[in-house]
Amino acid sequence: MGKFILKTDSEKKIINIELEGTFSNEDGLKSIQAYQQTVNPITPSEYALQIDCRKLNVTAPDVVPLLEGCFVMFKADGFERVSLTLENNPILKMQLARLGRKAGLENLEITSTVQA
Repeated sequence: MGKFILKTDSEKKIINIELEGTFSNEDGLKSIQAYQQTVNPITPSEYALQIDCRKLNVTAPDVVPLLEGCFVMFKADGFERVSLTLENNPILKMQLARLGRKAGLENLEITSTVQA
């Protein structure tokens, strides 16, 4: 089951999202609803979007279209910058980078961390 936590830091103009586990379509739809409720009252172009994917598993093929829709939504909302932080997971990094390119998200930064 996938879990998500959304936090808005109005002072630093950052929206933080933490993703964990394996998302089903239902989990994805719930996270999109929460995201939209978080983004509606702000001006996204003034904010950076930071997504912590360190505890996220590779997305199952049947959920990929939903994830791709999220990248399209991030682009449409016009964030100043979109940053993804991953563990040292080359497969997930390739998957997310490909989806970002496909959505035309040019301000996407993907950072891999290695836990000791």
